[in-house]
Amino acid sequence: MPVLTVRPGHPDFIDLPWDRSIANWDVPELVDLPKGISRHEVRFLGYPEGVYAVKELPTAPARNDYLVLRALEAAHAPAVRPVGLVERRTDDPHAECSAALITAYEPYSFSYRELLSGPGFGPRRNQMLDAFANLLVQLHLARCFWGDCSLSNVLYRFDAEAIETIMVDAETARVFDGPLSEGQREQDLAIMVENVAGGMADIAVEAGEDIDDADLALGEDIAERYRSLWAELTTEDVIHPGERFKVQDRIARLNRLGFDVEEVELIPLDAETSRLRVRVVVGSRRYHATRLRELTGIDALEQQARQILSDLYYHQATQGEETSAGKSVSAIRWRVGEFEPMLRRLSALDGVVDPIQAYCDLLHHRHLMSERTGSDVDTETAFADWMAAGRPGYEVG
Repeated sequence: MPVLTVRPGHPDFIDLPWDRSIANWDVPELVDLPKGISRHEVRFLGYPEGVYAVKELPTAPARNDYLVLRALEAAHAPAVRPVGLVERRTDDPHAECSAALITAYEPYSFSYRELLSGPGFGPRRNQMLDAFANLLVQLHLARCFWGDCSLSNVLYRFDAEAIETIMVDAETARVFDGPLSEGQREQDLAIMVENVAGGMADIAVEAGEDIDDADLALGEDIAERYRSLWAELTTEDVIHPGERFKVQDRIARLNRLGFDVEEVELIPLDAETSRLRVRVVVGSRRYHATRLRELTGIDALEQQARQILSDLYYHQATQGEETSAGKSVSAIRWRVGEFEPMLRRLSALDGVVDPIQAYCDLLHHRHLMSERTGSDVDTETAFADWMAAGRPGYEVG
């Protein structure tokens, strides 16, 4: 009899035929959804509570996957959300289907192959590189050594004018009690570079391209951007008396990158000059998303939230409400009177599966129109032009 561990707020999954491989299931809960390449069997289940991915694999890696994902969720790191673990499906814990991991399905996500243009990533290349580097930085800040970072172990979502990346497989990962050493981080990067080069070579071969035309340097580019971002987040500054304003400048710079700052340590260097070493403890990369939710209750990805906040701040500025109370009221008025009606209109359009992303594309189109005309363009005028132009920028994930 299998042992099920299921978190509250989800189905109990008890009635499913866990004594058989999920490859042989024929149950009404099964739903057909696109999936990327995986070394293990993966199926999707639909319930009133949501959609779930089920992956079967040997017991030890399944248990590790579940526990690491739980730890990453607690650290607000970008990884799929673990829902349940099924063990003792067979007498052999090393058998491929001896256990199963259940995770929440990530809405609007897609595999890397949907970003491809020929053997490479085309106009999305820079966004892809930044997103991958950000993912590794956030995992390492959460003290997680991945050990198997590859193109196929990541899900992607459009996030305003950027891309968000989400860790999928944590079978080989480990979360440490203390910060990762430089050697551990560099080892993770080396694994990533090798895996990404292999993935790009496979893509070129499948496309009938010469191996020399493959984007084999993609992983190296990711590593360079990772090191640059890591230095920005972890470098310790030295300030002199009268330069404490630089602390707020550093915090603001990190916030613009989307990172919360949990703590600032000011450490005296010497008694003679009163110099201070500034050490910043960086948190999760959800600064704008958290701010938007606090002000309006709207949940969005980080770059989506940053763009939507700009729209809210513009609305507040035009309303002339300067007090804190006035801005709080205007945020609610903006959501009820501006944001939600437009979101309903966007949701009703054919092909729009992610209305918040569509809203961000509309805001970007409005910004471009304002630049082109040299004056402010209202959202209604921008919407009409966006529709007439074929909804530029919107891509279905």
